[in-house]
Parts: sequence; C-alpha cells; structure tokens
Amino acid sequence: MISASPSGVGDKVALSAWDDLALLYAIQRQDERALTVLYDRHSPQLLGFVMRFVPEQSEAESVLLEVFAQAWRDAMRYSPDRGPVISWLVMIARSRALDMMRAAGRRARMVPVSMDDAPSHSLEARDSASDPTYAVEQAERRDRVASALAGLPESQRAAIELTFYQGLTHADVAARLGEPLGTIKTRIRLGMTKLRAALSSEFGEVHG
Repeated sequence: MISASPSGVGDKVALSAWDDLALLYAIQRQDERALTVLYDRHSPQLLGFVMRFVPEQSEAESVLLEVFAQAWRDAMRYSPDRGPVISWLVMIARSRALDMMRAAGRRARMVPVSMDDAPSHSLEARDSASDPTYAVEQAERRDRVASALAGLPESQRAAIELTFYQGLTHADVAARLGEPLGTIKTRIRLGMTKLRAALSSEFGEVHG
C-alpha cells in the first residue's frame, strides 16, 4: 500500500499525473474522477483485448463499461499482491468477455417461437381501463424509481435522466454536460448498477 496519497482529490488534470495504484486507492474512497482517469488511460488497450473475444465493437464497448463498473464495485478487494492494476483489469475484462461469449451462445441456441403459439391472455394489453390497480401500481413504481434516482450522485443522475428521460444519445449527453464521452458512459453504467441494486428487491432485475 502506498504510504500516503494526496489529501483531497484534485481535478482531473492533477489526477492524470497519479499512477494506477494511487488512482485505485482513490477509487476505493469512491472518487469517481479517479475512475474516469483510469478509464481514459486504459480503455483503448482493454477494448482491443476484449475484441479478441467479442469482435462486434458495440458489444465489446458494453463489456468494457462492465469492466470498469466491476472495478468500481470491487475496488476494495484489490491488493497490490495480486499484481499491477492493469493486470487486475485485464483479468476482469477476460471474465466479462467470456460471459458475453457464453450469453451470445445461449442466444444463438434459442428456438424462435411464433406469437401464434403464445397463450392469448399473455398478449392482452394491460391498462388502467381493464385493470383499476394498474395506474396505482405504475404510480408507485415511478415513485420508487424517482427515489432511487435521487439517491445517486448528481453527476450520475444527470447523465441517466438526459439519456432515459430526454432520449439523448451518449454523445449528446457528453456535449450537453461538457464531459468526455467515456466519462458519460462510465457514469451511466455506474448509476444503472446502483439503480439495479436499489430496485431489484422490488422489481426483479432492472435492465440498463
């Protein structure tokens, strides 16, 4: 462990001078800017590595975001005894890439089912007219999602709201907020990870 790290994290320019280990310790203290610097530093190399397993770039980029989301969640589990930070990130990237490959294999083995084979009741639209409880349930769901969003850091909440409520692309969000695209993608992924954790007990898996 490093003997000391700067008290109070400086801006991104100052953080860019830190080595990987100092950034990792800052991430352990929940410093999002340190994660952004680590992402900017290693994402090109890690994306190339992931694309050896997942050649479709859009899917590989999704894997890359999962890698840094996991690094954020599991930062406290890292120890220098396990090797350099980049080696730890590569290990996570390999695991996530293999997960994507397995998921793609499962999707390829799925047998398409005609809508004609579905039970008629499963195709019926559910709305407030046919089910009086529907509007109440939907209102409660919106309130819980709003409450979970309110618990996110402002930077993550703003990125998610612009993406999912205003329909902006990640590039548009980056331009609106004046932040690098990679930073916005990381914030959205981290925010969605926290929302899944907050809402999964009530709604099951929340996809994002």
